Amino acid sequence: MAFDKSLDKQLFAEKAEFEMTKLTVGVFSYNDGPKKLQISRENRNQDSGDWIWAKMGRLTKDEVEKILPLIQKALKQMD
Repeated sequence: MAFDKSLDKQLFAEKAEFEMTKLTVGVFSYNDGPKKLQISRENRNQDSGDWIWAKMGRLTKDEVEKILPLIQKALKQMD
């Protein structure tokens, strides 16, 4: 069965922005299934200034410190 975007419900999302990257902590439920945490990254294109999706990869200490409170908020949404 292929992924159907219309069945994917975003229940929570908050962003943490830095100079060249943006992290989003979200809670999603697909087809009314279990709630799951997702962390995604967008990087700023140096030429255009547009935000471009990127692989999550590793986090710096500053990034972890800034998204930890967002993860704690997301956990409350997962009850």
